[in-house]
Amino acid sequence: MARISGVDLPRDKRVEIGLTYLYGIGRTSSKKILSQTGVSPDTRIKDLTEDEVARLREVVDHEYVIEGDLRREVNLNIKRLMEIGSYRGIRHRRSLPVHGQRTRTNARQRRGVRRTVGSRRKK
Repeated sequence: MARISGVDLPRDKRVEIGLTYLYGIGRTSSKKILSQTGVSPDTRIKDLTEDEVARLREVVDHEYVIEGDLRREVNLNIKRLMEIGSYRGIRHRRSLPVHGQRTRTNARQRRGVRRTVGSRRKK
C-alpha cells in the first residue's frame, strides 16, 4: 500500500486518480507529478514498485504544499482577512457566500438550516 504524507492511497485506483486523494493535489498536479517521475498514469497503486513510490513521495514532499501545511495556510489566510476587516473577511465571519453569489435564494450550505421568523402556525 502506498502511503504518501500520512495518507493511504486507495489500492485499486489508477495512480493518476489516487494522487488526488492528497489534499492540495488535483488532476493537473497529479499529471505533472507523474510526468516528472516517469510513472505511467495507467498503473494501479497496488502495482507500484517501492522505487516508484519513493520517487512520487520525494517529488510531492519537496515541490508541493499539501495536507496539514496547506490547510493551516488556508485557515491563516481566512483569519487574516477577517482581522483586517476586508469584505471577504466580513463575509467569512457572517457565514455568507464570499465570491459574489446571490443570497436571496440558494446559499443553503453557507447559511445553514432555514429558520422561520414569527409565528409558526395559526391556532
